[in-house]
Amino acid sequence: MSYEEETSQFGDYVIRKLLRENTTTRSWLAEQKSVGRMVLIEELRQDAFDQREEFLADVRAKASVDHPLVGSIYEACSEDGHCFFAHELLPGESVREMTASGKRMRALRFVHLLHRVAEANIYHETHGNATSPLDADCVVIDEQGVVRIQNLAISGKRLPEQSTRDVMKIGLSFEPLVDLDHPGATRCLTLLAWMRGEQVDSPLTWESVRNFCEQIEFQLTEPATSHGPVTAAVKQEKKSGFVIVIAVLLLAVVAGIFFLTKKDRPPSVNVEKPGWVTISEGTHTTPEGQVMQINGFEMSAHEVTIGEYAEFLEDLTFVSNSKSFDHPDQPAEKTDHLPDDWDNLHASAMKGEVWNKKTVNIHTPVVGIDWWDAFAYTKWKKIDAKWKECFLPTQEQWHYALVSGSDDPSKIGVSDLIPVTEKNNPDKTKNGLLAMAGSVAEWTAEPRPSPDNPLGNAKWVIIGGSYLKPGNGASSREWVDDRSLRRPDLGFRICRMPK
Repeated sequence: MSYEEETSQFGDYVIRKLLRENTTTRSWLAEQKSVGRMVLIEELRQDAFDQREEFLADVRAKASVDHPLVGSIYEACSEDGHCFFAHELLPGESVREMTASGKRMRALRFVHLLHRVAEANIYHETHGNATSPLDADCVVIDEQGVVRIQNLAISGKRLPEQSTRDVMKIGLSFEPLVDLDHPGATRCLTLLAWMRGEQVDSPLTWESVRNFCEQIEFQLTEPATSHGPVTAAVKQEKKSGFVIVIAVLLLAVVAGIFFLTKKDRPPSVNVEKPGWVTISEGTHTTPEGQVMQINGFEMSAHEVTIGEYAEFLEDLTFVSNSKSFDHPDQPAEKTDHLPDDWDNLHASAMKGEVWNKKTVNIHTPVVGIDWWDAFAYTKWKKIDAKWKECFLPTQEQWHYALVSGSDDPSKIGVSDLIPVTEKNNPDKTKNGLLAMAGSVAEWTAEPRPSPDNPLGNAKWVIIGGSYLKPGNGASSREWVDDRSLRRPDLGFRICRMPK
């Protein structure tokens, strides 16, 4: 009788298939009966029980990882003669499976993948997590384009050479995935070559990989009328002195592509945006005099920007069912989430030029947004970031956040349509919320009755003043019937529930 037949179940887990085995462990595909999901079981062989402490130490290291891109650990057990742990079966295909079947990615999607891999590894670096080697088997992409990485954490101290090892390995194993027949492929190949240590003094760090990915993403989302210099594919063979000179010149050109010229570079690309403001739970008196208890939450210090919204639109192109982010009541005739005049707005922001008589860049709040767009963005953001919840604020939450940081909201200066990275912005509360009085007016989550007609139908609330309609500044409110309303001074900001 085989071992698989002898051991058909580990507690709640019914064994379905033996996947692989080595001298110390067995890997099983199993079904967790209580929740009806397929999982992976890593079992310590009984003839290797002298390594139980090391095995369990690695499990504890994996269980301490909390990152949306990294697979989860469900349960560990060491009793009744068994020592094992159950972990997430990542949906989709691994990069190795994709390349083996001949699948390829266009540059923008490929660099999006590489960006995600870099983010996950930066998390391990900053938390000091030691990890086992990363390769193409460990990175999985599902049908909607969501990237996940196996949990490779192990016990012990992280050493710098672990990052170098993985950067070089990915630089080698990911190359077959690049679609060479579309624009941007050369930039991807050059980045992978640098990761392998070719044409540079040393392999790149994960932070450098992430930064280069961001640069390429900006370049590939520039308007089609913008043309950058053409680069040559990276040559891997050893070069003569003359060829080295040519390579140096080519490298300079490639560097120009990555770092962009001052004229073409998106303004303030590397400027850090304000983060989140914690709003503690408490009692709140609304402008209508109603006393409410508000649970704690976090509010973005700034409105959603053109660059952030562009990332949302980019991801929609990778998702097979982009309608999955739509509100159930969204009108059938609404077929996309492009803001009004998006092509011109985005093109101007990428170059730091004038749009609608205002100089804009990628850190300027996005406008021309209707309520359906704002809802879809929050639903996408929740999936992308794996937060507990991401949502539009209600008018009560918005006002509570405002008065939590301002004794007299009427004294907050009304800002123009300016980037959220602008220093010395007078439109700022004491707790760090920007542009509550001006910049753009903002959609809220739910309809409310107007105080002018408290017995009338509830309408959708637009809150805060704007550069076009300053009104009463931070105390401004409008009630509208149509969630499809769009204006060049109307945007939104998001909130989230802390984990």
